[in-house]
Amino acid sequence: MPRALFSGLLTTALVGITALAPAVTAHAATARAAGAIEHSAADPALTLDPVGVHRTGLFEESAAEIVVHYAAQQQTLVVNAAAGTVNVLDSSDPADPQQLFELDSAGIAAADGSTVPAGGVANSVAVREDGPAAIAVEHPTKTEAGWISFFDLSGAKPAALGAVRTGALPDSITFSPAGDFAVVANEGEPADDYSVDPEGSVGVIALPDSVAAPEQDDVRLAGFRAFEGDALPDGVRVFGGREDAGTGTPEFPVAENLEPEYATVIGERAYVSLQEANALAVVDLASASVERLLPLGTQDLSAVDTDVSDRDGGIGFGTWPVQTFMMPDTLKSVSIGGSDYLLTANEGDSRDWDGYSEEIRVKDYGTDGIAPLCESVAAEAGMGIEELQRDENLGRLKATTANGLSADGSCYEQIHGFGGRSFSILDTDGAVVFDSRDEFEKLTAEAVPDFFNSDNAESGFDDRSDDKGPEPEAIEVGSIGEKTFAFIGLERVGGVMVYDITRPDDAEFVTYFNNRNFGVEDLGADLDAAGDSGPESIVFVPAAQMETPAEGVAGMLVIGNEVTGTTTFYHVKSDLVEDRPGDDPSAPGTEQPSTGPTPTDDPAPTGSPTDGAEPTATPTSTQAPAPGPDGGSDDDSDDRAGGGPLPRTGTDAAILAGIGALLAAVGAAAVWLSRRARS
Repeated sequence: MPRALFSGLLTTALVGITALAPAVTAHAATARAAGAIEHSAADPALTLDPVGVHRTGLFEESAAEIVVHYAAQQQTLVVNAAAGTVNVLDSSDPADPQQLFELDSAGIAAADGSTVPAGGVANSVAVREDGPAAIAVEHPTKTEAGWISFFDLSGAKPAALGAVRTGALPDSITFSPAGDFAVVANEGEPADDYSVDPEGSVGVIALPDSVAAPEQDDVRLAGFRAFEGDALPDGVRVFGGREDAGTGTPEFPVAENLEPEYATVIGERAYVSLQEANALAVVDLASASVERLLPLGTQDLSAVDTDVSDRDGGIGFGTWPVQTFMMPDTLKSVSIGGSDYLLTANEGDSRDWDGYSEEIRVKDYGTDGIAPLCESVAAEAGMGIEELQRDENLGRLKATTANGLSADGSCYEQIHGFGGRSFSILDTDGAVVFDSRDEFEKLTAEAVPDFFNSDNAESGFDDRSDDKGPEPEAIEVGSIGEKTFAFIGLERVGGVMVYDITRPDDAEFVTYFNNRNFGVEDLGADLDAAGDSGPESIVFVPAAQMETPAEGVAGMLVIGNEVTGTTTFYHVKSDLVEDRPGDDPSAPGTEQPSTGPTPTDDPAPTGSPTDGAEPTATPTSTQAPAPGPDGGSDDDSDDRAGGGPLPRTGTDAAILAGIGALLAAVGAAAVWLSRRARS
């Protein structure tokens, strides 16, 4: 009997020990990060709940970038640029996504007689509802022509269909809503030393009706040579290039300079972002030609509150004599109330290469041969130039030397920065219908004040105010009931902003969810606990395209996070799911919204966003305790916020329960042994 008792106590102790292991494993695998931030308007129309995650275990290697959903097989395709492949996940149960296989383009014979080589970089992916998937593959030498490879996903196993050649550095690909065209943004970036600068182009690929690869003759490239010289519209930025770099005089400087970034399709036209040029290109698909260039104007920081310094000792909103170029990266299209709109994530980007760089900090105007600021710029801020250029004022803000110089070259009469720090809703002529202005920064200041404008690789305070702030990168649209929502990913501080855009001219903030653990200072050092960082792309999957949506789930949101290498699946929960369903703005099987009437060719009014609303309701937040800030950042040495204790979670409770069981068993065993010794 005593031996049996001791054996039972030992078993209890071992159970207590082993209880620790699954608790730790659950902590590593849970989709919701410890201390995740949820910040909402009063009575939000929807909420986001992270339910599943696929981890690559890779940090800052772009291992989870572009995501698309293939409803017919309940699969999610994820670009893994680190491996040059596309990972295909079984997402029939979003709480437990599992990798099925990968699509590797290396070795595929192309229709032009070439072969896709090993070492090519997968940049983007699209899938049509009947199964063909297309992957944009960058040449190992990025200035050379790339490929579009095709796979058939409709069968039990994937099958390579072939490939075609396209322009240099195919950066994104999308299918038209009808599935008859693939549109490719061939960015055409220069070599680092500007020895080569290929022309940017938009690939228009006619697709067969069957699940098959197109022929090379089906590929046409829409270029920009028609906009050389005086044909270039005012406001389209053309600068730098081989001439400024001193490496040559291009015959077609505009065509070399423009760099297509991302495309969306409305009817028979594609709209393509030209990020560095701060413009959109309108491409006629039938003729594969660029019809128009639409300048996108600037964000006027003299009328929009912005924190422009990482050395001002806190969150310091103010107005400044700066015009920042909108410079969208991702854009999407949507039809609301019979009208077509373009949604842009106004990230901002500079041209910064070894052979040529436009970047400068405001404090460096007037040094190293760069013209100074004009006195009138400082006067607009009510300061002298020396005061204006202090670090705590405008001195740290990154700006450009390519714009703003006076006609006589004596001084810069206007400071231009990068990125609108916002999202915009435009009509198809490029005119601003709505812009969120300063709302992203003000909302994140409320939601996560101790890590306001943090960078995405390390958790810190005020690291990005001097650059492009939260950097809106990804954007998606989705309909629930009779309402339409925009989902915007913030590349730096992280998280997803959700806006109700049912009334495009009066969009309203709904909720902000950031699945990042700010208690982890160095994300790469504790990747499992870090949560998600660096949202690069978002796809909304309506409940009708999910296998078994739970009650109250109106859809699924899938986010590719390039910094943490995670693909995270969210349930989109809403009472609106009971409403009469409205039109889903996403065409089945593609990431692109469906469309209404074809836009006209009227001249495009452009200009700065001037009207924007403050958040319309007092937001509510839930977040875990976080360590406080300890300063800003520098180019060479960053003072980061300290780590701080992690909040207590359900996992912690399981661990404590296991420890308690272990201690109780050990104590009981000790009592029994003591009594045995006395006897």
